Amino acid sequence: MKKLFGKLMEVFKKGDMVLLSLCVAASVFGIVMIYAATIWEGSTRYIVVQSGALVAGVLIYLALTAFDIDILAGQRTLLFLFNIIFIGMLLIWGVEGTSGNKSWLSFPFLPFNIQPAEVCKITYIIILAKTMSVNQTRISSLRSVSQITAHMLFIVALIILISRDTGVALIFVFIFLAMAYVGGVSGWWFLGGAGLFAVAAPTLWQTVLRQDQKNRILVLFDPSIDPDGLDVLWQTNQNLKALRNGGLSGQGLFHGSMTSGGALPAQHTDSIFSSIGEQLGMIGCLIVLLLLLAIVIRIIYVGMKSPDYMNRLICIGIASMLLFQILINVGMCLGLLPVIGLALPFISYGGSSILTSFMAMGIVSGIKMRPARDIRAHYIRPY
Repeated sequence: MKKLFGKLMEVFKKGDMVLLSLCVAASVFGIVMIYAATIWEGSTRYIVVQSGALVAGVLIYLALTAFDIDILAGQRTLLFLFNIIFIGMLLIWGVEGTSGNKSWLSFPFLPFNIQPAEVCKITYIIILAKTMSVNQTRISSLRSVSQITAHMLFIVALIILISRDTGVALIFVFIFLAMAYVGGVSGWWFLGGAGLFAVAAPTLWQTVLRQDQKNRILVLFDPSIDPDGLDVLWQTNQNLKALRNGGLSGQGLFHGSMTSGGALPAQHTDSIFSSIGEQLGMIGCLIVLLLLLAIVIRIIYVGMKSPDYMNRLICIGIASMLLFQILINVGMCLGLLPVIGLALPFISYGGSSILTSFMAMGIVSGIKMRPARDIRAHYIRPY
C-alpha cells in the first residue's frame, strides 16, 4: 500500500496535471450542456453515463501516466492484430447508428455502445510513431514511406468496408498526414501523393461514397439539390438557426427555444456546439473553442519538450486527432462542411468517446512524466 501511495504521489508530481485540469474542466462543461440539451426528456441517464465515464476516464489517465508507453509501442504486431480484430467485431456485434454507419458495438452489460475506431485511433498512432521511429534515419526512403502509407490505407479501407463510416476513416488519414509531415517525410512524397489522389478521386467518388454522402458534399456548392432545405440541408439549417437564435450572449442556460424542446437534431452529440451557441451565444462558443484549443496546444507543448522522436510523434498524432474532430464538428454546425457524425471532444455525449479521450491524454501525461530513453532523437520539422 505504501509503495502504491508513493507511485500515486509521483504521478501527481511529475504527470501533467495542467492537461488533466483542462480535460476535466471541458468534460464538466460538457456534462452541464448535455444536461441542458436532454432535460426535456425527463431522464438523467445521459448525465449518469457521462459522469461515470468522466470518473473512469480520470482513473485511466492516472494509470496511463504511470505506464511506460514504450513497452506497448514495442508490441506493434499485437497492436496491429488488435485493430483488425476489434474493428472486425463489427461484422458480428455491430449496430447501425442514426447515420446508417455500422460503427458501434452493443453489449448488454455496458451502459453505452463502444466505437472500435475510437480506441483504434490511439493504437494506430502508437504503431505509426513506433514504425517511423524505427526508420527515423531513412524516414523519406521508399521502404519507409511505403510501409507507413500501406498501414494507413489498410486501416482506412478496413473501416470503410466494415462500418461504411467515411468520416471516421478520414481522421486516420489526417493523423497520418500530420505525423508524416512533422516526422520529416520529404515534401516530394506529399506532392506525389496529392497527384495520385487527384487521379484516383473520380474512382473513389463513384465506388467509396454512398449517394447520401455525395449529396452532403455537393449541396454545399449546389443548393438546388435540396432547394427547400427539408432533406440534405435540414440538419445544417437547424444548426444555423440555433446559432442565430443565440446571438452574442445566448438565450440563457436551459432556455434555448430549440434545445429546450428537442427540436435540434443530435443536440447532445454531433450538434452540441449549436446547442451551446443557442443557450450561451457566441461567447459560450468561444469559451469552448478556447478550452479545446488550450488542450491541443498543451499536447503539442509536451511533445515538443520531449527529446524522444517517437514520443513527440505520439503527441502530434493525438493533437491532430483532436484538432480534426474539432474542425469537422464546428465546421459542420456552421454549415461550412458536410454533415459528418463526429463528436466534439470532451463536450459531446458518449461514454466511449470520453474514455478514449482520457486514455489518449494519459499517454501524453506519461510522456511528460518520464525522461526519454533516446536523447539523440532524429530531427523533427519545427513549427
